Amino acid sequence: MTVFAVVGHRARTDASWTLNDMPGGAGRMDVLCRAVNAAFFLSHDLRRDVACYLVLRGEPGPGKTLRFTGDRLRYLNPDERSTGSLIKKALALPCGPEFRESTPGVSVREGGLARLLAEHEFALLDENGADVRGAGQLPCAFLVSDHLNLDDDERVLTADLPCISVGPRSLHADHAITVLLNELDRRQQ
Repeated sequence: MTVFAVVGHRARTDASWTLNDMPGGAGRMDVLCRAVNAAFFLSHDLRRDVACYLVLRGEPGPGKTLRFTGDRLRYLNPDERSTGSLIKKALALPCGPEFRESTPGVSVREGGLARLLAEHEFALLDENGADVRGAGQLPCAFLVSDHLNLDDDERVLTADLPCISVGPRSLHADHAITVLLNELDRRQQ
């Protein structure tokens, strides 16, 4: 299974936002919706062997983590609004330290990046990393930031992670996921 984790620095941790204002009032939830869609969608199908975590760090706190699991995922459509609706429904659900499912394949829990890093062996997608095309064996889990760079605390947490680059230029998170999945697909042929 391929795992992606996307850090949403300003993404709200409650369901008080509206689907009509995901870029503003929801804290750039639109960026996270595009990343989820990039992780799962094929032409006329979904990747069943993918999990995508969203690490929400915005207001009102505390941080929460959402998990999308491809082999159980239902009701996801290839538009930001439907993905946002699944996220909003998950955030409306009371949760604790363990994942609680809101809809098939979508779960939420309290907690953030440190706990997730302890659960998976991630590589950090970073334009200054080793080129994915020249890399040998790739890991199964990849961490990417939203539209903001990792902050100082996150840099400390990720300091020992291997860094992989999908190209010489900085890409949007969803584009980096797409390019990386293309490389993984080519290696499986």
